[in-house]
Amino acid sequence: MKGLVFVVDDDSAVRDALCNLLGAAGYQVRAFAAAADFLGEALPDAPACVVLDLRMPDVGGFDVVARLTGSGAPLPVIMLTGFGTISLSVRAMKAGAVEFLTKPVLPEALLRAVDDALACDAGRFHIRRELAQLRRCLDSLTPRERQTMELVIGGLLNKQVADALGVSEIMAKTHKRKVMEKMRARSLPDLVRGAARLHIAVARSR
Repeated sequence: MKGLVFVVDDDSAVRDALCNLLGAAGYQVRAFAAAADFLGEALPDAPACVVLDLRMPDVGGFDVVARLTGSGAPLPVIMLTGFGTISLSVRAMKAGAVEFLTKPVLPEALLRAVDDALACDAGRFHIRRELAQLRRCLDSLTPRERQTMELVIGGLLNKQVADALGVSEIMAKTHKRKVMEKMRARSLPDLVRGAARLHIAVARSR
């Protein structure tokens, strides 16, 4: 397979036609009738891109692009619309779409756009892999360890962390050590960088 293409379009006829075209061209395809279902998908561990309808009944195309961009590891988006205008095209590109095509899209134009998008993503999908690993590490923390992490990344000393948690300093050190191990952080700056990538807010002691 050449790569993974997500097709997101609420029109079943258009969605089927796109899937057939892309599948025949050798791409792995996953189709979604609703943007919300697509956004619930896990980040792919391979180069991928999205062929996205601009006008969706649940979540609009621009909102989808914004959420992907906010994820920290966005997928390249090829936006499709039946109502193409120059202003919409400009807005789509500013939002982060890599291509803006008008329906009915020419097969050659779509396949060329998909090839370009996958080539663009090939050099950065390792970022998604690292981010997915960080999220798995974060999910492995207990609630108390998560609380400890939020205090530690704020630069608090062990005694301050202990006071904030209402535990002994020895116990605070134990929680901190487990956090470092589970998050695979070699140092405090490493932990802080990982937390920043996960958009974890810093907790402050009282």
